[in-house]
Amino acid sequence: MRKRTLFRLATATVATGAAALAYASLVERNMFTLRRFDVPVLPAGTEPLRVLHLSDLHMTPNQVRKQHWVASLAALDPDLVVVTGDNMAHPEAVPGVLRALQPLLDYPGAFVFGSNDYTGPVWKNPFSYFLPDREYTEGVELPSEELRDVLIGAGWADLNNRRGTVKAGGRAIDMAGVDDPHVERDDYTAVAGPVSASADLSIALTHSPEPALLDEMAADGFALLLAGHTHGGQVCVPGVGALVTNCGLPRSMAKGLHRWPGSDAWLHVSAGLGTHPTAPVRFACRPEASLLTLIPR
Repeated sequence: MRKRTLFRLATATVATGAAALAYASLVERNMFTLRRFDVPVLPAGTEPLRVLHLSDLHMTPNQVRKQHWVASLAALDPDLVVVTGDNMAHPEAVPGVLRALQPLLDYPGAFVFGSNDYTGPVWKNPFSYFLPDREYTEGVELPSEELRDVLIGAGWADLNNRRGTVKAGGRAIDMAGVDDPHVERDDYTAVAGPVSASADLSIALTHSPEPALLDEMAADGFALLLAGHTHGGQVCVPGVGALVTNCGLPRSMAKGLHRWPGSDAWLHVSAGLGTHPTAPVRFACRPEASLLTLIPR
């Protein structure tokens, strides 16, 4: 009887695990979701401004459903589109990324890159994400300059270790960004300094939300900090949340809108729209884009 009970328990456990894996790989990772947040960062008496935040597409050529869904977001008529990196996951991904973004290129936009805009994914042991000092391994070179040229050609601001003023929704926005801190491509000193007093709003971008960098951005007075990279944890435990963030950010901030500690800044971390191609699963963490409605304080 005891052996039979143990066998039944083992069988049930395996069946449950298989069902969860099937759901995570075949269902939830394709359940693209739009999140909406109100962010109180504008001066009193001003009209709201709508920012569409996209991140971590990790596009491969055959992901047509994702491409169509992202393209459909143009119907939201945003004032500004912001992309915080990791657009590609394949050497031939640029056409797919552009099919997704093409309708959005008619709007003012800004972007920074992530590591997976420069080099492709390689297989990783999923448990290695629990190791804080794991070695970063580069994959095949990706056509980052081709993608960059198209985005700049459409009038979007390249904020990889750059700063500038972007006009959107009738407002002048002081914007700064860095290249991916996760692989030490960032150089905040190149863009650091107090936000412009003449700007109507200030926004800073980074792919990986590293706390030391966010502290510097907030100290310079940037009102809204936008990042991706974490995938929201990608595989979460219901009632617990993310198990890892793959950066220095606390697990409680793995996705969503948060007040950045010790400052007046708001941080929005996108859980992103894709997955690492060698781990194409999401559980209790749907792929997402976010519409941030900036409102008066």
